[in-house]
Amino acid sequence: MDDEIKRWTARRKSALVLEIIQGKTTVAEASRAHDLPPSEIEKWVDDGKRGMENALRANPQDLREQYEKQLKDLQEAYGEAMLELRARKKLQSLLGEDEK
Repeated sequence: MDDEIKRWTARRKSALVLEIIQGKTTVAEASRAHDLPPSEIEKWVDDGKRGMENALRANPQDLREQYEKQLKDLQEAYGEAMLELRARKKLQSLLGEDEK
């Protein structure tokens, strides 16, 4: 692959992810070779695996459905965390504990 790639298109990302999945290179090697943060390449690999899994389903979801489901799950988790935080604050005030 060209070491002077300035713009990473989906095709180039796919080629790199495929090399990693096939064991031809590692995330660390690709990171050094292309001067990219390992976390960015790992995200591409994760996205690629999710896309592959979806493509192989009997009834694949479209991307919008995937993102909407992910957003709904995150919103639910946020709501639960906020409820727990409020409950803890209420308990602290009832017990007369100092807020930390």
